[in-house]
Amino acid sequence: MAQTNLRAYVFLDSLQPQLAAHICTTCRGYFPVPYVASLFVEIAPGMAIHQVIDTALKSTAVHPATLVVERAFGMLEVHHEDKGEVRSAGDAILRHLGAKEDDRARPKVISNTIIRAIEPMHAMIIDKIRFGSMIEPGRSLFIMETEPAAYAVLAANEAEKAADVRLIDVTPFGAFGRLYMSGDEAEIDSAAAAATAAIQGVSGKEARGDSKS
Repeated sequence: MAQTNLRAYVFLDSLQPQLAAHICTTCRGYFPVPYVASLFVEIAPGMAIHQVIDTALKSTAVHPATLVVERAFGMLEVHHEDKGEVRSAGDAILRHLGAKEDDRARPKVISNTIIRAIEPMHAMIIDKIRFGSMIEPGRSLFIMETEPAAYAVLAANEAEKAADVRLIDVTPFGAFGRLYMSGDEAEIDSAAAAATAAIQGVSGKEARGDSKS
């Protein structure tokens, strides 16, 4: 049996309101509410995520919102109002994997872009494909791409804490995670700085170069 690799381990002590709402919009499981604790775990290979979520649910009272199974990677989100339950779920998952939190892949910022005073037709294209707030013409747009993908939620959560911005979309699964946020220019600059600092502050091991799988 192929070894299961821990790609991302993201504990959020307080799920911010817009990120919680976005999860509710896209998930098929149990909806989180703002300010609960949340845990995102990403592993490879993808199918092994079923054993991981089974371990968390049998060991604790956490609620699952999202389970994504792809060919290469699997990702889950669990949450609970009691931070201790979420921490315990994480501990159970790590024991199951025979891993420590620092065995996760150290995240990389693949791209980090700010588009200032977005054009109307560009805004309309983004509005057609987003699951979060709409972006209005003239607002600034912050786009971040991360590897592994699940770290995009950490960037989103910390950016929302730091600035008055709108969460347009976040995709925390797949080969790369993607985050889109909009707001006034100064607020977007603050959000981008907070998101980048959050990613750079995560400890872990060098990724094994499997993102092209």
